[in-house]
Amino acid sequence: MPAMKLKLAHLQTAAICLIAAQGTLISASDDKFFELPDLHVSARHTANVEPAATYAAPVTRLELNPQIDLQARNLAEAQGDVTIRGGIFENTGFQVGAANILDPQTGHYVAELPIAPEMLTGPQLLLGADNAAKGFNSSVGTISYSFLPIETGGSVAAGFGDNNLNYQRLHVATAQTAETAFDSQWGFEFEASRSQSAGTVLNGDHDFNRYSARLQRHAGDAQTDLFFGYQAKYLAWPELYAAPFGSPESDNIKTTLVLLNHAQSYDTESSFEASAYYRRNADHYLFNRFSTDNRSFVHDTEATAAAIGGQHRFSDAFALNYSGQVTADQIESTRLENSFTNRTYYRLSILPEFLLAQNDQTSLALRAGASYDDTNRDSSKLSPLADLVWQRSTDLGDERLFLSLTQTTQVAGYTAIGGGTSGLFASNPNLRREVSRNIEIGGSVTRAEWSLQGTLFYRFDEDLVDWTYSAANTSARSANNVDIDTLGLEAIASRRFGRFELLGSYTYLDKSEDYATALVDASFYALNYAEHRLTAAAIWNPSDVLQIRLDNEWRDQRANAIREGSDTALFTNLGISLQLPAAENLELHLAVENLWDDDFQEIPGTPGRGRQTSLGARVEW
Repeated sequence: MPAMKLKLAHLQTAAICLIAAQGTLISASDDKFFELPDLHVSARHTANVEPAATYAAPVTRLELNPQIDLQARNLAEAQGDVTIRGGIFENTGFQVGAANILDPQTGHYVAELPIAPEMLTGPQLLLGADNAAKGFNSSVGTISYSFLPIETGGSVAAGFGDNNLNYQRLHVATAQTAETAFDSQWGFEFEASRSQSAGTVLNGDHDFNRYSARLQRHAGDAQTDLFFGYQAKYLAWPELYAAPFGSPESDNIKTTLVLLNHAQSYDTESSFEASAYYRRNADHYLFNRFSTDNRSFVHDTEATAAAIGGQHRFSDAFALNYSGQVTADQIESTRLENSFTNRTYYRLSILPEFLLAQNDQTSLALRAGASYDDTNRDSSKLSPLADLVWQRSTDLGDERLFLSLTQTTQVAGYTAIGGGTSGLFASNPNLRREVSRNIEIGGSVTRAEWSLQGTLFYRFDEDLVDWTYSAANTSARSANNVDIDTLGLEAIASRRFGRFELLGSYTYLDKSEDYATALVDASFYALNYAEHRLTAAAIWNPSDVLQIRLDNEWRDQRANAIREGSDTALFTNLGISLQLPAAENLELHLAVENLWDDDFQEIPGTPGRGRQTSLGARVEW
């Protein structure tokens, strides 16, 4: 039965990028219209791609994702801690092109990417050996994006909802072929978005603006992008960061990103990508937004980086994977009390790949190498990494088994290591380099109508940096090293039934921790995880003009002394899209987030979100 047809802009927003066995992104064809992709072969593991409470951002596609736990304050696009496999927000990296984006102050802001989703593929999740080889200061996982080719077209959208919500968006793109420049294609893309809302709780308002643009040259096997983005976000929320005092807090975040990226393929199965960026993030946090007391925190960080990565294939049996990045940062802050206000990071990864066996249907490949991490402030670390991958492709579909052994390291941000040792946020100048060792085994089976994948892993985190609470010092959140062993199981399955597609998952996590001190009564982050988590994403096309999307999550969270209310939660996000036959360029969209109005505290002590409903319209050309 025919699926609902969506235009190219829908395809880009939904991030339709197939994942090959080695993690390579395979883009869709260049046809004008596309069918909605199967969930089980797509990089997208959620049904909804449009939020209900603001305009879409790169993190929108991460909420209720079975492999990612996005713990939101206010709303996902406002301030969300992105965690992977029971890690904390500092353990997750974000990569655009070859470069990993770094926020030197705190991982709370690393997801601040002022980029329109229409410009990006992905998200592709790098785990195990892929993260160890391509990540940067991200010990558990990296969320990777690439720039899409620019296609001529555009859209304008607007919407409104309860809680005084209103939003507007403009997206335009043009691509032209220049016959005199080796038949290269030049493109320009621009996007502007804004939204306002009173929020789903008292003192939970927001006011967001984003502007992004890029110039692109596409010629043969090469693509070059020059990107500029700016985003200003004012968000308020009770107990935003400093629970459990009940204070009406706020944060004013301004992010600028300038990025140059070049991707090039050559020879047979060889390619490289090079990136350079400048990022500035300025934030002004108020413990009490209505007071002029001295609990005001102002930070201004700058980061400049250059990175390269790729694969050179010497023969059918041997290839060399490599990546490297140099990043320099600095910070001006009202909270730093020492000279630790700048740092330079170096990382190099070499990963040879050997084809051990191959026939018409199966292959066995070994990757074994090492990564080197260093800074001008911390000791260096050499880390081994390896994986063994067996794959088989038949007329029925693909099968894959893998075993991975890795070590990754990272250093703490300025808020954790460079601030004062008292007050609301008590830093620790003695924090050590974090070391994470991970072993995992898993596999996947993909068929035309269904898929199944699973992974069992055990991670040893040594000197992980966590923020903790002590009953003996209730006024401070303190940074402490902790050793944690994590056992995890992930299983994801999908099935198509005609016009109905379903993806479900189950995740189990168990942790054993040692803080080496009795002055820890609760953890804000490292022990804030779901012991059991179920997700279900569904897409139903009852007709060629109507589409219904559902994302569901049930979780049983580990008990936490700071959390108020239940340790279990049920979240449902609903999206309904209608394309009128008389106006095929017009789409009406109804969105509801947190359908059951569950007040679960995703961050212990921070009030949960309420239900948000919105109705929007989009015209495309």
